[in-house]
Amino acid sequence: MTPTLAESAALIQPELVALRRAVHEEPEIGLDLPLTQAKVLAALEGLGLEVSVGEKLSSVTAVLRGGRPGPAVLLRGDMDALPVQETSGLPFASRIPGAMHACGHDLHVAGLVGAAKLLVERREELAGSVVLMFQPGEEGGGGAQLMVDEGVLDAAGVSVVAAYALHVAAALLPAGWVASRPGPVMAASDTLEVTFRGRGGHGSMPHTALDPLPAACEAVLGLQTMVTRRFDAFDPVVVTVGTFHAGSVENVIPETASFGATIRSFSVEARQKVAQEALRVVRGIGEAYGLTVEAEIIGGYPVTVNDPGESAFAADVVTKVLGAGRYVEMPHAVAGSEDFGVLDKLVPSAYVMLGATPADRDPFTAPYNHAPEAAFDDSVLADGAALLAGLAIGRLARG
Repeated sequence: MTPTLAESAALIQPELVALRRAVHEEPEIGLDLPLTQAKVLAALEGLGLEVSVGEKLSSVTAVLRGGRPGPAVLLRGDMDALPVQETSGLPFASRIPGAMHACGHDLHVAGLVGAAKLLVERREELAGSVVLMFQPGEEGGGGAQLMVDEGVLDAAGVSVVAAYALHVAAALLPAGWVASRPGPVMAASDTLEVTFRGRGGHGSMPHTALDPLPAACEAVLGLQTMVTRRFDAFDPVVVTVGTFHAGSVENVIPETASFGATIRSFSVEARQKVAQEALRVVRGIGEAYGLTVEAEIIGGYPVTVNDPGESAFAADVVTKVLGAGRYVEMPHAVAGSEDFGVLDKLVPSAYVMLGATPADRDPFTAPYNHAPEAAFDDSVLADGAALLAGLAIGRLARG
């Protein structure tokens, strides 16, 4: 009797754990990931895949040809780490100062390698091809777009008909649970950078200067009022000012005051509107104070949107591969951002979250992704590999 995907995945769990921990110990940031790329290439060696590497980034693209003709589907796994100093205390913690796999991309690497191994075992059953996309630069750098530009969607010789990805969560979801939803699932992310320019002076005589600080402070508050008064609560935006810089001495009025904010939105319409409104607010406040304002929106990642049909298909695959009760529909999108949104604008896609909260932590209080003490449960590696393989097999079976 042929073993199920879950049973086959359980057999390779130890080697997936070893790969995940090796990647975790040597995290790399951005688009240039030579150590990680080498580990992926070694893990794929001997599987009979058509493997290529990127030109502008340390990507790996591997094509698995099925035993019968058919369409192509894509499975994505991101590989880059974060500029975070790890404090998890794990025995396999990062050995690279200032770098950490705080978002679980090390699990994504191992999970996608596992999916490749499971699919190779079932190669003759597959009616079509599977493109395995090992992507650098998800945490910044636009790695997905670069890989698209270098032809990942057509790597099998035909354009892929669907794309799938999963992301592990260090909290909120119990280990092994899968969550997703149709429609928007992750936010668009843009950056607002603002500088108010006035005239410096002595703190004892503010009337002789043109102080940019009160205007900058008012702009920070004005942006929050803008959010509540200009946007529908059911198509929300989030504006968070994360940096504020002005002056160097308490008795000197500075010439400039500047701040930077992240802007999150969940629809194309809201994204366009918040960019216009944010610039209008800060420029208007600057004009009211008689200041020069330098303000710009720096575009980031688009909204990640699940195709309704592919989202329903993914939910069904979770139940078939992992068992009943393992899937939960998210009540709303998450305000985090993800460059998988680049792919879903080009091909019907589904993006799912896989709980990886360690067994000794409460999902509701555990440190979440990006925290220096974040930890992920290795036990979900087999689940992730089986789920990715199941998505590819099921989609190819649909033709």
